[in-house]
Formats: sequence, C-alpha cells, structure tokens
Amino acid sequence: MGFVGKARSVLTLSGKAINEILSFIVFSFLDVLDVILCYVYKIADFFIEAEWKPCYCSPAKESITSSGKILVSEQSETKIVSLTSTKLQLEEISDTLYARPTVVSDVSRSTVKRLKLEGNVVQSFDKVNRGSVRSTFAINSTFVELLHGRIRGHPSRPIPRWSDCDCKTCNSWASSSKETLFVKADGARDNVQEDVLFIHGFISSSAFWTETLFPNFSKSAKSTYRLLAIDLLGFGRSPKPNDSLYTLREHLEMIEHSVIEPYKVKSFHIVAHSLGCILALALAVKYPGSVKSLTLLAPPYFPVPKGEQGTQYLMRKLAPRRVWPLIAFGASMACWYEHVSRTICFLVCKNHRIWNFLTKLITRNRIRTFLIEGFCCHTHNAAWHTLHNILCGTAGKVDEYLDIVRNRLKCNVTVFHGRDDELNPHGM
Repeated sequence: MGFVGKARSVLTLSGKAINEILSFIVFSFLDVLDVILCYVYKIADFFIEAEWKPCYCSPAKESITSSGKILVSEQSETKIVSLTSTKLQLEEISDTLYARPTVVSDVSRSTVKRLKLEGNVVQSFDKVNRGSVRSTFAINSTFVELLHGRIRGHPSRPIPRWSDCDCKTCNSWASSSKETLFVKADGARDNVQEDVLFIHGFISSSAFWTETLFPNFSKSAKSTYRLLAIDLLGFGRSPKPNDSLYTLREHLEMIEHSVIEPYKVKSFHIVAHSLGCILALALAVKYPGSVKSLTLLAPPYFPVPKGEQGTQYLMRKLAPRRVWPLIAFGASMACWYEHVSRTICFLVCKNHRIWNFLTKLITRNRIRTFLIEGFCCHTHNAAWHTLHNILCGTAGKVDEYLDIVRNRLKCNVTVFHGRDDELNPHGM
C-alpha cells in the first residue's frame, strides 16, 4: 500500500504539473489570439454593419460628458453617475467585464511600470500626484459608448448581428409587439391553487424543464399547480436586445413584467438551476411574503475569503484558466476572452441548425435534441454580460441573500448538489 500510495501521489503531482504547463502555453496563446480577434471583428463589423460595437478591450477614458449616465468604478465597486433628468438605472455592473488580468496584460503592465521608473513615459498622472484632480474613479469607455447610444434614443435593433443566428426560433421575439420573456405555462388553468416558477441556468432554456419534468408530473399535481417555465432575457425564445447589459435588475424586471404581473401571481414556489439560483434568491428577497419555497439545483456558491475582491475571486474559481477538466477549460474561454467566446458563439450558435441536423443524422433520430437547441439559442452579447454581471457580479450579494432567506423568510429551502460537480464543487 505504501508503494501504491507513493506512486499515486507522484502521478497526481505529475498530472498537476503537466496541466499547469499546458494551461500556461494554451492560455498565453489565447491571450494573444483574443487581441488579434478584437481587430478582426472591428473590421468585419465595420464592413458588414457600417459600425463596430465597443468592446471591453478599450482603455478607460478619464472624462465625463454632460450628456448621459456614466458607469464608474472605484476599488472594484461600481457606481452610477446621473448627468441628466432621464432615469436610466444600470447598477451592479461587474468589474470583471473590463478587468481580467492575463499574461499579456501583466507583461504590458510590468513593461509600463519599468519604463516609468526609467523616466521614459509621459507624465500623464502629474496632476493626480499633485492633488489637482479629486476624483479617483476609472470610467470605462465601453459603458460610455453604450450608454450614449441609449440616451440619444437609438432603439434596440431587432435585427440580429451578422455573427448571431437569424432563425425563426432565436428571433421569434422580434415579431412580437411586446418585449416580454417567453413563458411556457402548463398545469392548472381554471382553479389555480399554487404557482411554480421554473428558472433555467446559464446557456439553457425553458426546455430544460418542459422536456424533462413537465411530462412526468402527475395529473393531480397538474390540476393543483400552475407550472410556469421561462426563457431568461437573452436566451431561448426571449428577447435578445443588442444594447442590454443583462444586469440583475434587468433580469428581475423582465421576470416581473412577463410572469408575476400578467399571470397575477400572488404567492409561488421557485425551482431554479445553476445561474437561475441567484435570480431565485434575489426574487425571494424582493418578495419575502410571496415565496413559499425554494428548490435550488447546483447553486453556484463560492464563499469569498476576507481581503479578496469578490468578483475577481469568483471569476477565478468558475474559470480557473486550466485545460483540464474540459468543463473548466470551456468556462475559462467563455469568461476570460470576449472575442474568442464570440467566435465560439459564431461557430456553434449561429449554425445550431446544422449541428442539430447532424446530431439527428448520426444518432438516426434516436435522441431528442432539445438540450442542443437550449445550449445554442442565445447571442454572445447575452451570454457574455449575463455570465459576468450575474455569476461574477453578485459575488458580494449571495451571502446577504442567504442571510435574509434564513433569518426573515418563512419558506422551505431544498438544495440538490452533485458530489462530483467539477465546475461548481461547493454546495450551499
């Protein structure tokens, strides 16, 4: 046993070392590739759409105009500065959108620091050092341009971008007069005793519930409960506005306007998976007297150690920049690389009808492909902002939500979490 134990420990250490080396090489390459793709997409967007959308590679601008609300950040905290009478609430933007340290950025930063010490850099911060500038806020140019577009009254274009899918399923919302979430209602209709709201996870859809749970509920359950499964904003058949930042507020308001208000929901149960668990907790805190129970599947919970920046810590835990396990590799590409992830969406999501056809052809139509459809029916803009603003951006709020649910709410909470969950190994 001693020899076997030592051999196993040697193999484990060797595997970790190989994983570390390969990860460094692969992600160093991806760091460079993302920079190259940034310019490729700017050129492609300009020639195809006659404009390019601002990305988070842009450097921060140290100026505030008087024409709109500007998002600023200070020591990882996001703030909104209102500069007009128009109320445009865009709170809780995650700093991980524009602050993702990589090998390239670290090398660039160290180079600039060395040049400064040698006195070869323009003294652009003299005014700050002399105390002539009071503000220490960093203003991100991407938010400036996005917000300016909103304030100038540019409507959200229902036409999908060239790199997004243009099929009827993904864009069914564009033909509707109301911009509300897609809701699949089942169960009781006339004598509704209780409502159950189902919220899916990241890059998924209501089919996660309607194709698995709904057909297996008993007649008794369906005669008692009204089952409401939604496609979250930016996913499935729901609206996918190009100018949305997909913040927590936007997601919650869409659920309210699409489900709680039109269906006249007074009290309800919530069943949520993965990212949906965060929205479920937020809803429970907002409607403490209405939520009767919470059922959470694989909730993404990472306690933030003292002294750590919550958003950055959670991003490193969810996306550890490792090639193994493969699910962590996929999460890392989706979270760290704006343009690499857009390329993946272009290849996978835009062509999901091809993948769906090939899957049916290879399997001879023996398996259902609703998971593929749910995985692919979203835009890069929706997935990118939801990942950062909900999963990473709420790092400092989940503990507050849990305290409120535990101490103030009188509802049952049930958690199901896989013991071998590689992406999210921590349960609540």
